[in-house]
Amino acid sequence: MPPHFSEPQLFLGLISGTSADGIDAALVRLGSDDTDTRCELVHGRTYAWPDDLRSRLIALGQGAAIHSLDEVGTLDVRLGEHFASAALSLAREAGVAAADIRAIGSHGQTVRHRPAGAAFDGVHPFTLQLGDGHVIAERTGIATVADFRRRDVAAGGHGAPLLPALHNALLHSADEDRAVLNLGGIANFTLLPRTGEVRGFDTGPANALMDAWCARHTGQAFDADGAFAAQGASNAPLLQRLLDEPWFALAPPKSTGREVFHLDWVQARLCGDESPADVQATLLELTAVSVAEALRAQQPGTRRVLVCGGGVHNARLLQRLAANLPEVSVESSAVYGVDPDFVEAMGFAWLARQALAQRSGNLPSVTGARGPRVLGVVYPAMPA
Repeated sequence: MPPHFSEPQLFLGLISGTSADGIDAALVRLGSDDTDTRCELVHGRTYAWPDDLRSRLIALGQGAAIHSLDEVGTLDVRLGEHFASAALSLAREAGVAAADIRAIGSHGQTVRHRPAGAAFDGVHPFTLQLGDGHVIAERTGIATVADFRRRDVAAGGHGAPLLPALHNALLHSADEDRAVLNLGGIANFTLLPRTGEVRGFDTGPANALMDAWCARHTGQAFDADGAFAAQGASNAPLLQRLLDEPWFALAPPKSTGREVFHLDWVQARLCGDESPADVQATLLELTAVSVAEALRAQQPGTRRVLVCGGGVHNARLLQRLAANLPEVSVESSAVYGVDPDFVEAMGFAWLARQALAQRSGNLPSVTGARGPRVLGVVYPAMPA
């Protein structure tokens, strides 16, 4: 029999996203069951990757060759150790004993995401996240749930996005059509109509391309407040060449990552005389336009977009989103009590609770899976 939680419990969520800029860790107090939608952030923190490890993770995400199986095994353990260290540090900062945390939900680090197969022909689809759950459970002494995406892919889904069920529980309104926009390395929507089924899908690149271009030309890891983009102007012909990418025309369900949208992809579409600032402005506009076009196509009656993820801090990007969606209110999810920086990590804490309770974590209307599935592999706590 799955466990029944008679009262709220502490769970800890971990994720390193497409941008691979660090481990987001969130200690969360969750309600006892599906009727108790409490999801309270107790403490959140981002822990940076070592520079050499981050560089390798970004390269792998962009399709770089894996040197050997030894490299994969070593990375899996090394990442698991960093995730474990982040969990223990967060608990210590929050003044919470490991024994008081019911479980850790660890997304890991995606190094390949091929829901259409390696040859994009639908044969042998897979997704791969590193960060060994065995290591996390051993180092922390806390039950760990990891490997959340592969069951959905095995069931015919994309394995992404996985947070729409939580978005629905926390941010749905019976008074208006809403959308939750996560601006991570990749942008994705959760569509929350007043009535009807929840849907969600990736819309294309967000921070991953802008960060990479900014780092190449300024040495800064990201474009703070869009200041670099503000030095240039969006190049309309280049923007159109970027938007001509066939992936944008695919119908949901769909997901993507650095394997499609990387700097070589941008470079191949440049004429060569564009200024770096103009390219940055164009990449920012690409995110704003692709998001707006996807929303108009999939939920034209949307009245409010609630933004979360790192892109919420890019003031210029939010301005361009609002300009491209003039009939829609564009706001941070913080306005509705959901911390935009840690909602993804909170989501994997929530998915860990779902797994332990043997409740489904996916939404087939979002991922395209054949049905609801319990997601994640449970690695029991270290014996006393």
